[in-house]
Amino acid sequence: MQVSPPKELSPYIKHYLFLDNTETAVQKFRLFSDGNTGLVFSVKSKLISGINKFDAKDYLPTSFLYGQLNGFKDLYSENEITLIIVVFQPNGIHQLLGIPANEFHDAIIPVEDVFDQKIVALQEKLSQQNNQLRIELLNHFFRSMITAKLVSNQFIIDNSLNFIIANKGQFSIKQLVEYTGYTERHLERKFKECIGLNPKKFGNVVRLHHFLKLLKDKTEDTNLTTICYDAGFSDQSHLIKEFKKHTGITPKEYLYTGKLTNNLIKRFPASPF
Repeated sequence: MQVSPPKELSPYIKHYLFLDNTETAVQKFRLFSDGNTGLVFSVKSKLISGINKFDAKDYLPTSFLYGQLNGFKDLYSENEITLIIVVFQPNGIHQLLGIPANEFHDAIIPVEDVFDQKIVALQEKLSQQNNQLRIELLNHFFRSMITAKLVSNQFIIDNSLNFIIANKGQFSIKQLVEYTGYTERHLERKFKECIGLNPKKFGNVVRLHHFLKLLKDKTEDTNLTTICYDAGFSDQSHLIKEFKKHTGITPKEYLYTGKLTNNLIKRFPASPF
């Protein structure tokens, strides 16, 4: 289930996701970049990031923040699990916390290392409620964080994001410089601070997800080559290379995989252990 936040939270939060997995066999979830950071609450049981050299399972924190991803991360569940995911806007976590977003780059961080102790109380309450009450709890928590929050130079980022998204990730740095009036060096510094990626890398993720939307909406008589060019890729080999870098699979494999959200793929059964 995907739920939009109230209007006052929409500059910070893109949406909430609720996922209930009742399988007791090992399941694989592949997390890949969508240009946003996220906060994951794992209710009932913890996710596993893999198995270490001592044959012990590496359990993730019950709740964690993930930053902008370089590629993809495979996560596993071995019991019933409920995931509550807060997907932030590209610059949302920086606006809320005031911490440079590049400090979270390609990382998974326990929530206690980032938020104050109120997050622990929230985590406990989320495990005891239904989804409607969980939404109310999340809204209340984040409303309390935006009081008197003001991040400098936000107009630069908002203006740049609007340009990149409107162009579906197809732009040159020269075009972005001309559109915003700021130098390439200044834009790159602000993007790393506020978003965690430079403008071109962020644009590549936007282009990839534009392709995913075209793929999802395609008719039976529309072939992959047409969608490839429509999304701004030079050829299919370019598309496949970029797609596999971010998702670990080809576009055709993605079509036949159990898709849950734009940045989370469920692949089952799995046997990482």
